[in-house]
Amino acid sequence: MVRTRVGYAGGTKEHPTYHSLGDHSETIEIDYDPMKITYGDLLDVFWRSHSPTSRSWSRQYASLIFYHNEEQKRIAEESKAKTASRLEGPVVTEIVPYTGFTFAEDYHQKYALGRYPEFTGELKRAYPLERDFIDSTAVTHVNGYLGGEGTYEDLMKEIDKLGLSPARQEELQSILGRRNRSAACPVP
Repeated sequence: MVRTRVGYAGGTKEHPTYHSLGDHSETIEIDYDPMKITYGDLLDVFWRSHSPTSRSWSRQYASLIFYHNEEQKRIAEESKAKTASRLEGPVVTEIVPYTGFTFAEDYHQKYALGRYPEFTGELKRAYPLERDFIDSTAVTHVNGYLGGEGTYEDLMKEIDKLGLSPARQEELQSILGRRNRSAACPVP
């Protein structure tokens, strides 16, 4: 994953905000390297990460897949059909053309990281401009690890590239190590 950002898409209102979304939905924009992960792989994560048979009670939280071209549309439709077959029920996720993305307010970005002020402070010193912080691959990865994504092994492959001090590196290793141990040894 190169970077992720949260925002609003899928509607017609100009300049949506959290308190004035109009017909937009809250969404995430993902920049990825197709040499490392495919669009189909991203869709597999998407389907596993939510309940695609549950209809949202509002447009704000609708389940949507945005496609940028006909190939992505085809792949998304095939993955939706495969998911419906596996779940043996209707999938309410909509597949719609991408028409634009509006960044959510800064305080919505990198949500998991916001629960760890020591990490946030350290990374903000490295990326003092808010847009650079939001767009940083390192910040995106640290946010993901703190939010429960990624493995200890993934972290160890890139920990020296994240720009963290030795103390934060050790803390992040500890957090992921505890999480992996508890996932491997569930309490009865």
